[in-house]
Amino acid sequence: MKVLNWFLIETEQEYERATARYEEIKAVSKGTPQHKEKLLLAHLISEYENKESELPDVDPVEMIKIRMEDFGYKSSDLAEAYGDKGTISKVLNYKQSLSLTMIRKFSKLLHIPAEALVKEYELKTNI
Repeated sequence: MKVLNWFLIETEQEYERATARYEEIKAVSKGTPQHKEKLLLAHLISEYENKESELPDVDPVEMIKIRMEDFGYKSSDLAEAYGDKGTISKVLNYKQSLSLTMIRKFSKLLHIPAEALVKEYELKTNI
């Protein structure tokens, strides 16, 4: 396997190439050149996302809705990633809190830092 040379990610095209390559090699064994490449890519991707993302100051559910719109996703896409359409509906309607599993999956799927999804927010209760 060939290891590619990587530099700071400065464009969306470079970002897409880096994330695609990361997906290709994310399961490689430790100690291999590809593992070092994977670690470097994770760092470069994270740096680019932190630099590029101007996250609005909104609650986690609104953040998810914004990113869903950005990517053209529907609640069914989130349900496919998480595995339960009913739970997704409850979360998007502020009836249920995000679980740690959801935070991890949605952070990855929607390119939202997990820190942005762990903020406290009000649920709508039927009292």
